Amino acid sequence: MTMLNTLVAVCLAYAVFLFAVAFAAERVALRGQVRWLRSPAVYTLSLSIYCTAWTFYGAVGSAVRTGFEYLTIYLGPSLVLVGWWWILRKLVRIGRSQRITSVADLISSRYGKSNLLAVGVTILAVVGTTPYIALQLQSVTLSFEVFSAEDLAPGEEKGHTALWVAAGLALFTVIFGTRNLDANERHNGVVMAIAVEAVVKLAALLAVGVFVVWGLGGGLSATLARIDASALGRWEIDGGRWAGLMLLSAAAFLCLPRIFQVLVVENDHETHLRTASWAFPLYLGLMSLFVVPIAVIGLDLMPAGSNPDLFVLTLPLSQGQDGLAVLSFLGGFSSATSMVIVAAIALSTMVSNHVVMPLWLRLAEPGAKVSGDVRSVVLLARRLSIIGVVMLGYLYYRLSGGGEALATIGLVSFVGMAQVLPAMLGGIFWRGASKLGAFTGLTLGFGCWGYTLFLPSFGAGVFLPEPWVTGGPFGLGWLRPQALFGIEGLDPLLHAFFWSMTLNTGGFILASLASFPQPLERLQGAQFVNVFEHSPSPRSWTGGVAQTEDLMIMAQRILGARDAQALFEREARRQGARGPLPEPTPDFLEMLERELAGSVGAATAHAMVGQIVGGMSVSVEDLMAVADETAQMMEYSARLEAQSQELARTAGQLREVNAKLTRLSVQKDAFLSQISHELRTPMTSIRAFSEILRDTDGLSAGQQTKYASIIHDEAIRLTRLLDDLLDLSVLENGQVNLNLREGVLAHVLDRAAAAAAADDAGARLLIRRDPVAERVRLHTDLDRLSQVFINLIANARKYCDAAQPRLDIRVTPGVPLIIDFIDNGSGISPEAQDMIFEKFSRVSDQKAGGAGLGLAICRQIVTRLGGEIAYLPGQGGAAFRVVLPADLALAAQ
Repeated sequence: MTMLNTLVAVCLAYAVFLFAVAFAAERVALRGQVRWLRSPAVYTLSLSIYCTAWTFYGAVGSAVRTGFEYLTIYLGPSLVLVGWWWILRKLVRIGRSQRITSVADLISSRYGKSNLLAVGVTILAVVGTTPYIALQLQSVTLSFEVFSAEDLAPGEEKGHTALWVAAGLALFTVIFGTRNLDANERHNGVVMAIAVEAVVKLAALLAVGVFVVWGLGGGLSATLARIDASALGRWEIDGGRWAGLMLLSAAAFLCLPRIFQVLVVENDHETHLRTASWAFPLYLGLMSLFVVPIAVIGLDLMPAGSNPDLFVLTLPLSQGQDGLAVLSFLGGFSSATSMVIVAAIALSTMVSNHVVMPLWLRLAEPGAKVSGDVRSVVLLARRLSIIGVVMLGYLYYRLSGGGEALATIGLVSFVGMAQVLPAMLGGIFWRGASKLGAFTGLTLGFGCWGYTLFLPSFGAGVFLPEPWVTGGPFGLGWLRPQALFGIEGLDPLLHAFFWSMTLNTGGFILASLASFPQPLERLQGAQFVNVFEHSPSPRSWTGGVAQTEDLMIMAQRILGARDAQALFEREARRQGARGPLPEPTPDFLEMLERELAGSVGAATAHAMVGQIVGGMSVSVEDLMAVADETAQMMEYSARLEAQSQELARTAGQLREVNAKLTRLSVQKDAFLSQISHELRTPMTSIRAFSEILRDTDGLSAGQQTKYASIIHDEAIRLTRLLDDLLDLSVLENGQVNLNLREGVLAHVLDRAAAAAAADDAGARLLIRRDPVAERVRLHTDLDRLSQVFINLIANARKYCDAAQPRLDIRVTPGVPLIIDFIDNGSGISPEAQDMIFEKFSRVSDQKAGGAGLGLAICRQIVTRLGGEIAYLPGQGGAAFRVVLPADLALAAQ
């Protein structure tokens, strides 16, 4: 038991080390120091999850059984990376622009945000990855058996070992794989741990190789001579089989959920592909460098019947090199654990985004509009999915009995996930690909793979009756799982790969040709196929009136309160909105959908926004892009769209101007009526009382004083009205001369407050000010500026309808200088806010004592001073802001 206990202790220490690496990387990322975490080197090393226990152990076993055929598993991914400019660059660009979270999300987004397709790919991925997870558990279990063969009873420890390994991997993945809800963000801790494991397994394999060549083989020349003398030294290539296996490995490299996770989702910048295009093939070359020497010398030194998959372990052990054997074990352990961790993360994201969340939206009425925190639902779904996925791998391992050939189990998963390839490549290169075509192809391919390869992998009589396997269902020999349509003699793997891909591709093409994609499919097709030229947003939301508050509630539930508020505030500032909430413009809704897609997937995010907004429109450019394939028509459509948008904006502006002119016309009529009234009333009073004074004898001194005072007050009223008209006319014509001089803002406000509060009504208005902030020196026309302040204070006195009227005058020193006048009344109605600065407008006919010229004069004065005056909505009461330019505010006193 000593060796086994040592091995368990080493595994626990190694797990603690990986925990420390992942935790440290997470903390560094939280501090924003992510440059080295997102370097091309770390990205390239993270791709090493392709090198699982299959390549660490199984490549040697494959070399013993089939010679140099194992190289096909390395050549396929190498060719994909060397040609990264063609496919990988496009996938990464699409992943970034569309906020893709998984391979299922990619297929769903391309084919009209179809959640049905996403569910189908998710089921395929879970079932297809299950054998591969079982392979990793088997490799670790076999490794333990090598060390514990003399200590434990055979058979009993296999299940316990695999179960403990599965539980440990699930726990690690739950802790570090579900820390961030946004699946589109990098899992920095997990990625760094995988990069470290990549170095460990490469170092372990190279160390064993060096020991075998120079320690057991007698040096390089002697080892090469042994290889030439062995059966493995014959370079025999079956062209068809090699081509099939290379195509299969290349397809799996693109479609396996764990590879897609690090290749596309975890990619920080597409230029990392340039480094990976040569560095990762080099890594694969180093991993395969000593495979044949280990196989040849293992056959020479190990007893007959030894499992060649375990030569990497058994050769050092047979020579008493326990330390090297433990290092080799850690290399295999790293290969297995990294694969299971990333695969579980990718699959849990797919399950939560495309199965759990759509069901939750359907069952939780009214769905996205309910207040609460959905983050806990998504995180719980992902964590349970991780545990479920790992346990499914364990269940497959137990049911299949853990076959001897690791490579065979891995290739079963390869063929299964390769079924995504036609829909993926067709989707990014062919606009005519349709949702029906993708669904048909996936269904036919998945069914054929399951029938011809997956179910038979459990053995005859487990899921398929033995008579079906040997003679076909119901005696139909041409339907035998491994001799479909009467074609015999093919390797079962290539047989399943050929027929599943043939049916898949044929069904995909024929169904796509026979159907016409829906509008959203066509738009997404144009976006995917022309991702380097096309606009990043192929559609725009429209339809119902979106409530920004509902959108905020929904975003807070998915993104978290802090991130959602920051997102909305940034958009509000970009729009120039006064408050913290932006307008629900089409651009903002598209951006919000993309942000949500990073957490719940594109299809679910689309559905959640659609619940609140309710509709979507298509731009002219995108319709033209769908209608014509040529670059000339795309350019022409862009010009048409620009012209159309310009005409639409002009038409909208004309409608607004026309509506405003209509309202101004009504205001002008009211103004003329009011002016005639305002002029006639004082003139009538002056005429009447002057006639009394002239024609009436015997008036007392008190009566004469009273009538003379009335005449005087009405004359002042008439003069004020005429002065306002003359003042406005002079200001509008630009004939006013400014009397520029220096002064202090506080003194100007003092004079204005005293003048506006000269009567009893003014005395009831409480004015609150900040004397410190008002100590700003000005160089301007102080009298004109005081006239503006008087008008604003007088308006608050007249129109503030609060029980205890109050006016806050807030000064924000700086460049520019801002002075806000905010009362505590009910404010100005929204429909009147755009008219209050017009010269024919009055806030209230009931309260107005003048002709409605005060704010128009204020605007003209402030404009002449080089500043701005505006009404601030949403402040609780009437609020006006005066902004003075930098050259008027000299310095604080």
